[in-house]
Amino acid sequence: MKINPRFIGFDIDCVVADTMEAFIRLADKDYGLTVTPEQITRFRVEKCLNIDPDIIEKIFLKLLVDPKKSGLKPMSYAVDILTELADYSCLYFVTARPDPKPIDTWLYSVLGPEVYKKVRLAATGEHDGKSEYIHEMGLKYFVDDRVATCLQLAEEGVNSIVFQQPWNEGRHDLPFVNNWLDIRELCL
Repeated sequence: MKINPRFIGFDIDCVVADTMEAFIRLADKDYGLTVTPEQITRFRVEKCLNIDPDIIEKIFLKLLVDPKKSGLKPMSYAVDILTELADYSCLYFVTARPDPKPIDTWLYSVLGPEVYKKVRLAATGEHDGKSEYIHEMGLKYFVDDRVATCLQLAEEGVNSIVFQQPWNEGRHDLPFVNNWLDIRELCL
């Protein structure tokens, strides 16, 4: 059974946006620190990387305040598949980012004006505050990389789908996708 694109929503960071690549690149460029994807084994990177927490905070703040200037890229195939999904429905995003404007500008720049017209974005300011927005949007499915969010949403009646990342592998029994091609397969 296919998921109707009208009823699925997406987290932004590490689902639509390749935040891990950006973090690794900025750690190297701005601080001369070498980080590999395999080292990021926890959602809260300060728990698994031997890096000054102030530096981690500065890197993430840069990505929050100006994702476009920071060179944040979309995940592989995300733009193509979101463009396809936009033919069937609005595109629903719920992010834990506190300010929607910077990521909204980024979405416009990567999706283009025609697809962007279909974007519906909510910024909760916290990871545990997504359920209310997901229900208001009438969504039945939600894709997120944070297992705790997916578990909470599942308890609240949302069909959670984990977007596999190194920090969530083997830490859940929920349905999952490995990439955007898997999302396409679920919906189209």
